Amino acid sequence: MGWRETVVSVGQMEQQWERVQDLLRGEIGDAAYRNWLQPICIVDAQQDAVCLGVPTRFIRDWVVTHYAPRIRELWMDLCGDAVDVSFVVQPVRRAAPGIIEPDSAQTAEVVALAAVPEPAPPEDRDSMTAPLDKRFTFDSFVVGKPNEFAWAAARRIAESDIAPFNPLFLYSGVGLGKTHLMHAIAWHIRERDPRRTVGYLSAEKFMYRFIRALRYHDMMNFKEQLRSLDVLMIDDVQFISDKDSTQEEFFHTFNALMDQGKQIVISADKSPTDLQGIEERLKSRLGCGLVADIHPTSYELRLGILESKVEQIKGEQSRPDSTEILIPPKVLEFLAHKITTNVRELEGALRRVVAHAHLIGRDITLESTQEVLHDLLRQRERHLTIDAIQKEVAQHFTIKIADMSSPRRARAVARPRQVAMYLSKILTSRSLPEIGRKFGGRDHTTVMHAVKKVEELMREDTDFAEEVDLLRRMLEN
Repeated sequence: MGWRETVVSVGQMEQQWERVQDLLRGEIGDAAYRNWLQPICIVDAQQDAVCLGVPTRFIRDWVVTHYAPRIRELWMDLCGDAVDVSFVVQPVRRAAPGIIEPDSAQTAEVVALAAVPEPAPPEDRDSMTAPLDKRFTFDSFVVGKPNEFAWAAARRIAESDIAPFNPLFLYSGVGLGKTHLMHAIAWHIRERDPRRTVGYLSAEKFMYRFIRALRYHDMMNFKEQLRSLDVLMIDDVQFISDKDSTQEEFFHTFNALMDQGKQIVISADKSPTDLQGIEERLKSRLGCGLVADIHPTSYELRLGILESKVEQIKGEQSRPDSTEILIPPKVLEFLAHKITTNVRELEGALRRVVAHAHLIGRDITLESTQEVLHDLLRQRERHLTIDAIQKEVAQHFTIKIADMSSPRRARAVARPRQVAMYLSKILTSRSLPEIGRKFGGRDHTTVMHAVKKVEELMREDTDFAEEVDLLRRMLEN
């Protein structure tokens, strides 16, 4: 950039920068301040422009992305005029009060990041591993068609002494079981062969350890800790998107372990080819083994998961200080139909219902479940149509949607069709003729007969009434 001839007081610019730092520290907290802003110093200053020296390219990119706009805003508020703030990457040494001059070794990023004088606190290899959840084992993982391939691949790796496919890349949306499977692999390997070393950590923790090693001149120890593992597991690798320095180190760690025949397991929210901000060479490595997708859960799988969670809750209720709470099957069916996004939310909804029953002392019913989860269910509200009603009823009674408008009169088809007509009448504002037309062009009197028939059956048959009520609640929310 072109610097102006008018140079402001060095002390004045230094004071302004210290004030900007103080304000930012109050906004982002001490930890973030120490990691990203404290190492920055003024390199050059003019009347309406300032150049800040940043120790490494990694820190510069992070600061420019996350803090630069706010730095400019605060500086402008202090001096009253627009200030052009730029950032340069260079290790620096202090030459005079307030001004930093470039050091000749501008290529030494590691030296610059390690500007903290105190020695690194000692760490052993176990500190590289995040805590494992004891609940996340293969025994507690409910297998269904959407996740059976990923489960089989994870089980194969956990039971093999050598890497059967490398790496294993698991991907899915949030809360569908990636982390559960990774924890299960780690637990199984540890129990099967305690001599094998397993390192499990999130991509965020990998980045934190990497930055820490740079700062404390501890890269050799960092590399040795990772490269001496028998199994390396990195969760949520998408976190290192657009973080070039971290990707560089991860790439070399990946290659070193692969060359040694060590097992690598990776998880992400997308397939390797769809990850944004990841270098092509790293994408190629991530996809060179076995890629396993965990699909969204089906109704049957969600119901199986809920039944498994109920057994866990019963185990908790068997303690002397617990009161047993009964969970009706209809409630589980209702939750399996309504909470479809992810397993974590499904389990959370179940535990919320049980906790409410414990605290209030009420039995769990469809009504109480709907009341307790009203905010969660309201998020899923949608405009209800006759087509949606037909689809839900057909799925519930396991008939074809086409049967809703077909001339078939068999009871297995006619009864669900009548229920769908009844629900269309009470849940939509459509007229009887309009409803009839959606059911194969039937007359409005046929719809009236269906409504009366369903109401009559509901008065006579409690089980049938509960079934229709369950369908109504699922459609209403």
